[in-house]
Amino acid sequence: MPELRKDPIVGRWVIISTERSQRPTDLKKEEEAPKTDAKPKFCPFDYGNEHVTPAEVLAYRPGGGAPNTAGWTLRVVPNKFPALMIEGNLNRRGDGVYDMMNGVGAHEVIIESPDHNAQLSNLTETQFEDVLWSYRDRTMDLKKDKRFRYILIFKNHGFRAGASLEHSHSQLIALPIIPKAVIEELSGSKEYYDYKERCLYCDIVAQEIEDQKRIVMENEDFISICPFAPRFPFEMWILPKRHDAHFEDATKHEIQNLASLFQKTLKKLDRALGNPPYNFMLHSSPVVMPDLTYYHWHIELTPRITRLAGFERGSGFYINPTAPEISAQFLRETEI
Repeated sequence: MPELRKDPIVGRWVIISTERSQRPTDLKKEEEAPKTDAKPKFCPFDYGNEHVTPAEVLAYRPGGGAPNTAGWTLRVVPNKFPALMIEGNLNRRGDGVYDMMNGVGAHEVIIESPDHNAQLSNLTETQFEDVLWSYRDRTMDLKKDKRFRYILIFKNHGFRAGASLEHSHSQLIALPIIPKAVIEELSGSKEYYDYKERCLYCDIVAQEIEDQKRIVMENEDFISICPFAPRFPFEMWILPKRHDAHFEDATKHEIQNLASLFQKTLKKLDRALGNPPYNFMLHSSPVVMPDLTYYHWHIELTPRITRLAGFERGSGFYINPTAPEISAQFLRETEI
């Protein structure tokens, strides 16, 4: 059973995940990215290999069909090497100054396409939209489990971004605690709201639309921007124009427009930087909190074209060699 342990100094929770020690790459030295001309290995996510993955928890089959068989356009399965286990009780406990609990949670994989060589940026519009619907469907289902306080959806694209399989997929982890990074966002947003009685993210959206300097793309419902103080070169945020604390409350029209803008943003990134490795994280309000007037769900997209070194890890500061205004202009001018 994995275990969650809390750092008593900074309040950061760490997952001691014994299950993931079964992974073949466990504790190996970081290697170079696999050569593109290497012979393809067996991929459990490929069409026809449904029998080798854990039983699916969601699948889209336009033509119908039995679970865990062919005919799907998107599947969601439990991670075979989960960071947290779905079974069991939290069993919160302490040992002197140390707090811990059982590593209970959900860890799922969203297989975005049956095509091994597909990427999010080159899916059809319908396929991309279905990926977003799967995020919503799984969030709505997992919210029913009272053990979970936060659901994080994220993607590792490329070897250097943490992807262990090249078949395009994203992941979902439901947690029994709220991550420290989200707590910091909530705290900063609430402090701003208590002072100005306005949502900070709404004000950011309004100012960026007026300034236009850091806008990458915009449509009726969303903007993508290079944020004012980015941690990484070409970091981008995607924000809804309408205030909403929970991603899963987005309307059908908003999901359609999010899919359109998000995919075009990824295409610009691919074209501008040559298909770089990247991570994206969907930050939504904690499931245990009602609609918040001071928090605004959003997506953070961070290309992995620089590495964190001792200064960044030791200080918490980030050194970014590219101003967001330059990044945004370059991306705006990139044709797709």
